[in-house]
Amino acid sequence: MRILVVGAGAIGGYFGGRLLQAGRDVVFLVRLRRAASLAERGLSVQSRFGDFHAPAPPLVSEEGLDEPFDLVLLSCKAYDLEGAMASFARAVGPRTAILPLLNGMRHLDVLAGRFGAERVLGGQCVISATLDPNGGIVHLNDIHALTFGELDGARSRRIEAIDSVLSGARFDARLSENIRLDMWEKWLFIATGAGITCLMRAAIGDIVAAGAADLVTRLLEECAAIATAEGYPPRQPSLERARAAFTAPGSLLAASMLRDIEAHSPTEGDHILGDLLRRAGKVDDRSLLRIAHAHLKAYEARRAREIVIQEKAT
Repeated sequence: MRILVVGAGAIGGYFGGRLLQAGRDVVFLVRLRRAASLAERGLSVQSRFGDFHAPAPPLVSEEGLDEPFDLVLLSCKAYDLEGAMASFARAVGPRTAILPLLNGMRHLDVLAGRFGAERVLGGQCVISATLDPNGGIVHLNDIHALTFGELDGARSRRIEAIDSVLSGARFDARLSENIRLDMWEKWLFIATGAGITCLMRAAIGDIVAAGAADLVTRLLEECAAIATAEGYPPRQPSLERARAAFTAPGSLLAASMLRDIEAHSPTEGDHILGDLLRRAGKVDDRSLLRIAHAHLKAYEARRAREIVIQEKAT
């Protein structure tokens, strides 16, 4: 099975690197700057599960795509989705399956609209990883899980073939027959964590220390109610794990979206919080989800204004 990994950042580079390490037929679709870095330093992974270095990872540019791949592994940010789709479009053929690892659900409709619903799988990953100053991938926690499945829950021949390729590649790969619910449960967790830590500009432990743990659980319940109304009520163990994580004293848990804000970078606020809010329809004026989303929109507006000012100054 020929696998095209779109991008070689922290997520795509980690899972793609592990697949490459396991001897799978992997090619990374990268931009010129990342291609130059990988050509000079190779692809490196640092992890408690074992380090890995590929001195010359297989790379391809958008212009170099000349035939379809069997599987496209997509892990871009939501705000880069349109550009990413354009970059790998030439790799999609009649039998290509696209496995996106984005958070939320809106990207499924976008991908289906561009390539056809029959080519889109459900997927999610749980990992904390980043790039070091030299472009190496650093795995920060003790979880590296990738869950995938057909969106209708079917155990098709293609999903079993994909399962056989992803399994045994030195990360936790799990074929799910209820991937939509899995994705919804992760969405609720991400939306709650991002919403509250960005709003408070603090880690969970700091929020708990401020006596505001009830605000976190209130936001979680609000998000869970939206999922339930959409037909995907979260399972009790998932809710219990989320409540425990979001009320743990001393926890350093903070959303990557907060790091984006601190780095003055774009965020996935509209994809993660905004889309959830739109699905809720009319909300109460005291909705924490609405307040958290408005806070991120205000940040994005300020960031855009400051960029314009900087551009005029130069």
